[in-house]
Amino acid sequence: MKKQLTIIRHAKSSWEHDVIDHERPLKERGIADANLMAKALRKLNLKPDAIQISDAKRTTSTAALILPELEVSNAEINYEHKLYDFSGELLLEVIKGCDTNVAHLMIFGHNHAITHFVNTFGDRYIENVPTCGVVQLEFQIAEWSKITKGRTIKTLFPRDLK
Repeated sequence: MKKQLTIIRHAKSSWEHDVIDHERPLKERGIADANLMAKALRKLNLKPDAIQISDAKRTTSTAALILPELEVSNAEINYEHKLYDFSGELLLEVIKGCDTNVAHLMIFGHNHAITHFVNTFGDRYIENVPTCGVVQLEFQIAEWSKITKGRTIKTLFPRDLK
């Protein structure tokens, strides 16, 4: 049995606003990158069964720009505070807690959790997953709770699209 994970780092956020980190909005460049990434991801015809999104403003905004392009109306979408995680421990907990029936999971989250996760569970070293970067991994597992090292099957970064 195979499981697929598409993990997306939020787009570039703005530091111009006097708000707490959780409420930081996207920068113009972040919006442009998310729109560019949405079009590129649409061509991949991704069909996630479940989508988990960090509840931080920059991740919900990134997802709001990308998801309409993907036509994911059948996917279960969940906003998860645990994904507002930078170490990766809670990210792993969310993935392990995913329902067994989910064959393709999509996550919108944060660094350093994402880079740490893809380097721990993928088979290709990525120095840094950039903002709005996408990494797809594939696992030979029947249950998410039994996640082990998998294969990195695709990386797509905004710089690849410009």
